Amino acid sequence: MKSLLPLIVAAPLFALAACNSQPSQPEVVDTNPDPMANILANRAPVELPPAIKADKTFRCKDQSLAFVTFFQGDKQANVRLKQGDTPVKLTAPAAGEPLTAEGGWKLTGDEKNITLTTPKKAAQTCHV
Repeated sequence: MKSLLPLIVAAPLFALAACNSQPSQPEVVDTNPDPMANILANRAPVELPPAIKADKTFRCKDQSLAFVTFFQGDKQANVRLKQGDTPVKLTAPAAGEPLTAEGGWKLTGDEKNITLTTPKKAAQTCHV
């Protein structure tokens, strides 16, 4: 009886080993080509948005606040006049030029001092 026990245990293992006798090639389940493959391969590269350079709160000459987010490349800034407002995106065609937006927005300066023109106010200086 003791000599039959190893044979009883080993017999199913040999049977399972024989089932997997095919070479280990990956099985192709879906042979449909991607219909967008050519379009995606030939499209223009995507330009990522710039990273945030600085996020500053400025006190202006009339004692109002301006919340400005500067972005890398110095061609974009977001301006909010009140905490929680939707920001206005100001852009420039090249670094160093004034940042502008529709409606009369204009911003010049850096992370320490700016001159800000809004649709409701004339140009005024603001500092950190």
